[in-house]
Amino acid sequence: MIKGNQLNKVLRTGLLVLFVTIMSVQESFAQNTPVQNEIIELSKNKWQLMADKDVEALDRLFDEQSVFVHMGGSWGKEQELGIIESGGIHYKKADVHEVSVEVINDTAILLNRITLLAVVGGNEVTNPFMVTEVYIKKGGDWKLGSLSFTRLMTP
Repeated sequence: MIKGNQLNKVLRTGLLVLFVTIMSVQESFAQNTPVQNEIIELSKNKWQLMADKDVEALDRLFDEQSVFVHMGGSWGKEQELGIIESGGIHYKKADVHEVSVEVINDTAILLNRITLLAVVGGNEVTNPFMVTEVYIKKGGDWKLGSLSFTRLMTP
């Protein structure tokens, strides 16, 4: 025979399982298009290239007119690549918590909510950011046109 406290525990566990199941089913219906998946994968690879300081691959990914907005300022492609290569900013690890992509013709706008572990000026820091990435389709390839970091007040 199940007592009152045990019944409550069983009911709470059952409701939790039901909630998780519903959320999983709902997530499976929120499918991305092939282009959205391509942009998400491109962004994921970009974070790894930045962590690896692979400026040659980043040079191919970044458009010549690309712009980068950080907490400390904004600049173009050459300065961003120089900062990455020198270790002025070392993007060690980006934990991506949420991602969404909107595609408008030959432009894709990706939003990432991340926690970024980086070394800036020799100091290791962790910050929560909403990152906006704008990709432009040029000659059949997606190029990064803009990367902007907005620091969030809560993680």
